[in-house]
Amino acid sequence: MFQLDVSEDTCPMTFVRTRLQLDKMSAGEVLEVRYLGEEPRRNLARSLAEQGHVILDESEETGGAGRIRIRKGG
Repeated sequence: MFQLDVSEDTCPMTFVRTRLQLDKMSAGEVLEVRYLGEEPRRNLARSLAEQGHVILDESEETGGAGRIRIRKGG
């Protein structure tokens, strides 16, 4: 499993950095992304699903942080 921390980025860079990491991965591999804030919480899962990736799970942490696990689509 790959990991990426975009908690210091703001949208749209959270999506851009996540997409760049997914582009380096093979179909079926899993990426866990750590983010911070309401905007990436709302937008990352939706945008990635629209790109054909599978959202495995998403969890919220204290202080507005969260994690999302994505399986790269083919």
